[in-house]
Amino acid sequence: MLLAVDAGNTNVVFALLEEGVIRARWRIATDPRRTADEYAVWLHQLLALEGYGRDAVDAVIVGTVVPRALHNLEVLARKYFGVEAMVAGQGAAAWGIDLDVAEPRSVGADRVLNAIAAHALHEGDLIVIDFGTATTFDVVDYAGAYKGGIIAPGLNLSLDALVSAAAKLPRIAIEAPAETGVVGRTTEDQMLIGIYWGYVAMIEGLVARLKAEIGRPVTVIATGGLAPLFDEHSAVFDAIEPDLTIQGLALLHGRSISASPS
Repeated sequence: MLLAVDAGNTNVVFALLEEGVIRARWRIATDPRRTADEYAVWLHQLLALEGYGRDAVDAVIVGTVVPRALHNLEVLARKYFGVEAMVAGQGAAAWGIDLDVAEPRSVGADRVLNAIAAHALHEGDLIVIDFGTATTFDVVDYAGAYKGGIIAPGLNLSLDALVSAAAKLPRIAIEAPAETGVVGRTTEDQMLIGIYWGYVAMIEGLVARLKAEIGRPVTVIATGGLAPLFDEHSAVFDAIEPDLTIQGLALLHGRSISASPS
């Protein structure tokens, strides 16, 4: 089975896949100082809870936007699973798509993986919105080339900045407002309206601008944990793919194996 590891700025997601199907997934807070031994103790317990031993894993692929986290994940694969981890974008796991941007090396691994998976799942021109630490909008053309996009502050990041900079504002839970009105009667309601409806307006506005610039029919795909939250009150998404980055890792691993000499 394949262990796909998506190391993001906030969390590291581990997913166990069999023939492209996710059998289990777990996440842990990203900490570049976390050792391979620490990962192993945590991960082996979770594998056991799902009925798997560590010998179930015969391949590992890692995609990361946190370079300092990579070494310990590679050691984890080598020491505890007896395999050399493939690294997304490197060697046998080279991207295999056109990064049609001014600085291809600066594109985050998660964004390229999302582009690979989105193109495999949907036809035509695409806009991929990923709700992570940052909210990213990525444009993928009908041929699968990555054309660039937009980076905006993530929802939690925006809320943290607001609360930390304003002494009297309380921390609130992020949720869809109970009412669709935008005149808040309490401080908490006003904050929730500003965060939620302000974010909906940003998403819809940026997608409209991207569609106008692309000039062809576009499918809008959302991924990340907060995507369903905004789907409740907006028709901007054509599809939600919750595991897009992991699917990209699985596809990249499959291509790498297929391309390897027998």
